[in-house]
Amino acid sequence: MDSALDVHRLHFAFTITFHYLFPQLTMGLALLIVVLKSLALWKRDESYGKAAQFWGRIFALNFAMGVVTGLPMEFQFGTNWAAFSKSAGGIIGQTLAMEGVFSFFLESSFLGLFLYGEKRLGPMLHWLSAVLVFLGSWLSGYFIIATNAWMQHPVGYEIGPTGELLLTSVRELLSNPWLFWQYPHTMIASVVTASFVMAGLGAFYLLMQQHEAYGRLFVRVGVVAGLAATLLMVFPTGDGQGRMVAQHQPVTLAAMEGLFESAQGAPLALVGQPDMERLRLDNPILIPDALSFLTYRRWKADVQGLDAFPREAWPDNIPLLYYSYHIMVGLGTLFIAVMALAGFCLWRRRLYATRALLWILMLAVPFPYIATTAGWMTAELGRQPWLIHGLMRTAEGASPRVSAGSGLFTLLGFMGLYLLLGLLFVLLVIREVAQGPGAVAAAQEPYRPDREAVLTEGGVR
Repeated sequence: MDSALDVHRLHFAFTITFHYLFPQLTMGLALLIVVLKSLALWKRDESYGKAAQFWGRIFALNFAMGVVTGLPMEFQFGTNWAAFSKSAGGIIGQTLAMEGVFSFFLESSFLGLFLYGEKRLGPMLHWLSAVLVFLGSWLSGYFIIATNAWMQHPVGYEIGPTGELLLTSVRELLSNPWLFWQYPHTMIASVVTASFVMAGLGAFYLLMQQHEAYGRLFVRVGVVAGLAATLLMVFPTGDGQGRMVAQHQPVTLAAMEGLFESAQGAPLALVGQPDMERLRLDNPILIPDALSFLTYRRWKADVQGLDAFPREAWPDNIPLLYYSYHIMVGLGTLFIAVMALAGFCLWRRRLYATRALLWILMLAVPFPYIATTAGWMTAELGRQPWLIHGLMRTAEGASPRVSAGSGLFTLLGFMGLYLLLGLLFVLLVIREVAQGPGAVAAAQEPYRPDREAVLTEGGVR
């Protein structure tokens, strides 16, 4: 790899892909923890509270890893993408600073109260701390996705006298139309990940005949939340995001779908392999007119293919973009099928005894991570060759003074360090899973002011 640009792109791709393994679980878990705490109050069943506390510990491990792996990306804007930072720093710095000042401190502060303050806070305030952790987590996602949405669809800016991009409207930045669909689609995807993780761990407990009461609880909550989230991920959020791409980045849509020629009544490719020499899909399986209907709600609508755009406007790795998109869509379809079948068996009161389906739920845990990674690859590869769509090409944003050798040296260092961090994380999660929800029982003893008063006076109760 001789090109410094290629090294910079690979470097950032590696660090952000590894980093996002953790926030996608914390954002989804934050919602499910609120659900568990709410059920604990509503049903007056402390098993839901213990379950929430257990998942709070899993949340904390992911949160810590997200912080450790997220900070280097902030520095990479300056080290590997200095030209981009110099030009657009006045805009993206706004949302990144808001994420740190508002949402990060909200989330981290109340996470501490949630984990260690239940005995002093009492039931309602402890529930409120869970809600505030959820709000902080989803607000953090909002500011980060607002940054990416601006790179996909720049709004609220003007070009300064020396060529730098200047922010003219914070309101436009935070109400970007691209953000309207990208944000809910991303957050719903995080709920899908968390639902599969929760249901998968519950299935593991049931299969191993350990912590079976909590296993049933995890499977039940995970499947119900997962079924709702998988459906919402496809419609309306996924559909809305796809139509947004068609409106603002039609060449990206053509590359994602493998549509090399413009067509009236464009087909939807279920399977096929892009042939970049002959500019066609090999061995395609097509649904006639379906792409036109999904995009414009008309069966015979005109859809622009790659032939409608100059070659320099095409994404620079169409096969990888095409496969990433189809992996995301294919896995999303399978998620709906798995959760629908599990939901049916749960409704029929057969799920806990259906070992084959429990095995499927347990083994499915890695796949939402794969689907989410493929989704982000689709978004970022689809924006190419632009770093800021329509304003700055990717080649113009890299640091001109950082050589390929220097970038490769730090990339290898990050790989080694992240390998160690990943192993540590896995060991800590395995320990929590082995201990199970029962390990937090001692922390669930309610706070008793009378006991504190007696102890303060030196008495014994």
